[in-house]
Amino acid sequence: MSVDVLLKDGLVINGTENGVPVKADVAIEGDRIKAVGDLSHIDANKTISIKGLCVCPGFIDAHSHSDFTLLADGRAEGKISQGVTTEINGNCGMSAAPLYGDALEHRDRELDELGIKERWNTFDEYFALLEKKQFTVNFVTLTGHGNLRASVKGYSEVPLEHNELNKMIDLLRHSMQQGSKGMSTGLIYPPGVYSDTRELIALARETAAEGGIYTTHMRSEGDKLVESIEEVSKIAKESGVHAHISHLKTSDEKNWNKLDHVFRIIDLSQKSGSTITCDRYPYIASSTDLDAVLPSWAFEGGRKKEINRLMHERTRLSKDILRQHPDAGCWQKVFISSVHLDRNKWMEGKSLADIAKTKNQSPLTLLFDLLIEEELMVGAIFFVMNENNLSSILKQGYTMIGSDSSARSFSGITATGKPHPRGFGSFPRILGRYVKEQGVLSLEEAVYKMTGLPAKTFHIDRRGKLAQGCYADITVFDPETVLDTADYANPFQRPAGIHHVFINGSQVLLDGEPTGALPGRIIR
Repeated sequence: MSVDVLLKDGLVINGTENGVPVKADVAIEGDRIKAVGDLSHIDANKTISIKGLCVCPGFIDAHSHSDFTLLADGRAEGKISQGVTTEINGNCGMSAAPLYGDALEHRDRELDELGIKERWNTFDEYFALLEKKQFTVNFVTLTGHGNLRASVKGYSEVPLEHNELNKMIDLLRHSMQQGSKGMSTGLIYPPGVYSDTRELIALARETAAEGGIYTTHMRSEGDKLVESIEEVSKIAKESGVHAHISHLKTSDEKNWNKLDHVFRIIDLSQKSGSTITCDRYPYIASSTDLDAVLPSWAFEGGRKKEINRLMHERTRLSKDILRQHPDAGCWQKVFISSVHLDRNKWMEGKSLADIAKTKNQSPLTLLFDLLIEEELMVGAIFFVMNENNLSSILKQGYTMIGSDSSARSFSGITATGKPHPRGFGSFPRILGRYVKEQGVLSLEEAVYKMTGLPAKTFHIDRRGKLAQGCYADITVFDPETVLDTADYANPFQRPAGIHHVFINGSQVLLDGEPTGALPGRIIR
């Protein structure tokens, strides 16, 4: 027998829950794994010695935001350099489709910034465009609840009418029939912030009927964390949907003690028959748009009205922000990660407090002025979490790993700003710091959380396992040297110890360097 590629003398970790590392060879033929075991009798067009290295299924990023960056630059070097071969996109209520009306208009600026001239409405149209442009990593998507609501209702806080909810349900059904794996919510962002539990249950029920999953960036990850977890449990119970909590965390020191309560709610829900899982990135800083610190009423009506409020309702805004963030030192923990105007690029990587001091302004005045000047297009990093809680979350059997980042490359249009290092280091950081250095997870547990568990959770067939007949998504790494090198000051850094990566049988990383191959597929 002859095969295309033979990976020789590796330590195989097959991606199953109880997989025990074994010394074996792996044969690749076309886009599939031909065999695993002692393959000394097999001839190969290409043989790669991986003695002393681990070989496992390609990592599945359970929480990604590459919906538009992959269109702009399909190389996804920051992800494949970590060993990622598949991404779950469409998270936090924001997906590539459906895009109608206000939903499409709201995305115009972001698409323009990425040099994307094309526009579309449906997933079918988006998928056709993505396949035409080609890309490296496999693409899985959810349907954003924010897309559904904005397409039907815009960015209004007025409660949905019955016929509007039915239109959203129809849009969700059509999106899932076109290939979406379920629905995500972003309940701190407009327009998701205006939804009620009844609306979410109705949509989650349709999601379950179509065989999909419900993922959620909850209403609160801090002061109202417990109440938000209880809402997730209620939605799961009343709809029958598999509920998945995005980037489970406890934000702000005063809320760090709530984690055990959170675990109890999840455990009770699971014992009562509901299915609840979560993902998490291995860092104690979060990242999102800077305007996420504003009260929800500021978002009503869309971008132009939000900017108008920043100009004319500062007293009311300031009172609400200070009520939530009374500690004056909190602005020292907020760092600007991206701006779009050249004259403000010097702010990237600096704290809001330090920038305000340089400009001789108060932090709130700077916050308002910068959001107006940049037309809200400001990214930020928030240092609000706790290392002990992070370790506890990673240990849970239902936790998988998600970067919460878009796919970027080390050059080109996506290589801008100072984005969170999780987009370049999440997966090697798990292996290097939380397996090798700290022993939070065993090697087999970590690999399962990055491969078999997300494949099972998101119904990704014949991926996430290293077995005959599965697609040849494969990552080869050195368990002794694997480590993230990206940090907050210099995020665009390749990790150490990731040697080879194959996607659908094509080698996309060779000795740590991208090959330029673009074999990614849309998984519907």
